[in-house]
Amino acid sequence: MNATIVAGLLLALIAVAYRAGWSRSVSLAPAAGGRLHSRPVYHGALTALWALAPALLVLSLWALLADPASRAFILAQLPPDVAALDGPKLEEAVRRIRQIESGLGVAGGAAPFENAAAQALAEFRTLAFAAVVAAAAGTGALALLAARRRITARLRARNEVERIVGWLMIACSVVAILTTAGIVASLLAEAVRFFTFVSPADFFLGTVWRPGFSTTGHGAGGEYGLLPLLWGTLMVAAIAMLVALPIGLMAAIYLSQYARPKLRNAVKPAIEVLAGIPTIVYGFFALVSVGPFLASAGTVLGLPIRATSALTAGVVMGIMIIPFISSLSDDIIRQVPKGLRDGSLGLGATQSETIRRVVLPAALPGIVGAFLLAVSRAIGETMIVVLAAGNSPFLRLNPGEPVSTVTVTIVNQLTGDTDFASPQSLVAFALGLTLFAMTLVLNVAALYIVRRYREQYE
Repeated sequence: MNATIVAGLLLALIAVAYRAGWSRSVSLAPAAGGRLHSRPVYHGALTALWALAPALLVLSLWALLADPASRAFILAQLPPDVAALDGPKLEEAVRRIRQIESGLGVAGGAAPFENAAAQALAEFRTLAFAAVVAAAAGTGALALLAARRRITARLRARNEVERIVGWLMIACSVVAILTTAGIVASLLAEAVRFFTFVSPADFFLGTVWRPGFSTTGHGAGGEYGLLPLLWGTLMVAAIAMLVALPIGLMAAIYLSQYARPKLRNAVKPAIEVLAGIPTIVYGFFALVSVGPFLASAGTVLGLPIRATSALTAGVVMGIMIIPFISSLSDDIIRQVPKGLRDGSLGLGATQSETIRRVVLPAALPGIVGAFLLAVSRAIGETMIVVLAAGNSPFLRLNPGEPVSTVTVTIVNQLTGDTDFASPQSLVAFALGLTLFAMTLVLNVAALYIVRRYREQYE
C-alpha cells in the first residue's frame, strides 16, 4: 500500500510539473515571436525533473532512516527492566514487537507491554509515513514553482535536459560496472580464504571430488578436485551445442532466406517463445519426459543410458538455447547487404550456392560470436542440470551416465545449514570464480571475433 501511494505521488508530481512547464513555455511563445530556444516538450521535461529530484531525495532519506528510527521508537516504549537487557535478549525483544506490529504471531504469546509497544509502533509508522509523503509533495511543489519561474524564451531547456539524461546514463553505467566489480571482489576474497585450506594445484588439477565435513580452522578434509566438475560442465555444454547449433542455424537460414514474410512473422515469435520458458520448467520436462524417453531408446538400441545423465541435460539445454542462436543468427544474416546476394545470383549461382558461398561467409564472424555467447549461456545454466544431470561428480566418458557440473556443486555446497567460514562452503566461491572466468573468456572471445573479422559494407 505504501509503495502504491509513493508511486502515485511521484507520477502525479511528474504529470503536474510537466504540464506546468509546457504551458508556461507555450504562453511565452507569442511574446517572443514564436522563437523559443527549446520546444515546449523540453521545458515540461525540465520542470518535471526539477520537481522530481527533491521528492526522491526526501523519500530516499526516509528509506535509509526508517529502520533506525523505528528501532529507537521501540526502545523508548520498552519497560526499564526490558530495556536494560543485554544485546541478544534486547534484539529478541525488539524483533518480537516488530512481528506483532506486522501481524505475525510470536512464540509463547505476547506480553501486555509488547502489544502496547506494537500498537504505538504502528501509529508511529503511519504518522511518519504521512509526514514523509507530505514533505516529499511539499518540496516537489516548491521545486516545481521555482523551475516554472526560470522558464524564459531563451532558456536552454533542451541542453539542460540532455545534460541531466547524460549524467543519468553515466550513473547507470557506473552502477553496472561497480556491481560487476563487487561480485568479482567478493568471489575473489572468499576464494582466497578457501585456498588457505586447499592448495590451488590440488583444486585445479585434482581428479576426485569428495568434500569432507571438518570444522572451521582444522583443515579442509576430503578432496576438492575441480576436473570432474569441469568435465561434466563441458560435456553437458557440448551436447547442448550439438543440438542447438544445427537446428538454430538452419532455422535462421530458412527464416531469413526462404520463408515468406507472413510465415516468418508467425514462426520466429513462436521459436522465441522457448526463450521465455523458465529453466525450472525445462528441468522438470527433462526429468519426467526426456530422461525416461532416452533411457527407453537406449534399452532398445542396447546402449547404457540413464534417465538422469549428461545426455538428458544436454539435449534439453540445447532445446532451450535454440531460440538464442536462431534469433541472433537470423539478425546477423539479414544484415548481409542484398547487393551481394543479387550479384551472386546474377552470375548464375543458385540460391543454395549463394547462401553457402556468399551469405554465410559474410555473416560467419557474427554467427561464431553468437555461438560463443550461447556456449557461455550453457556453461552457466543451473536448474536443468540440477534436475537432469544426476549429480555424480566422477570423470566419465559415457554421456549416458550421471555427471555433476560446477553450477550444481555450487548449489549443493551452499544449501542447508552450513558454516560460511568452512572450506565446504568457501569452495562454492572458488567454483563461482572459475565459472565467471570461463564465461568472461568466452564473451571476450566472441567480441574479439566479431570486431576483428566482421565485414564492413558501404
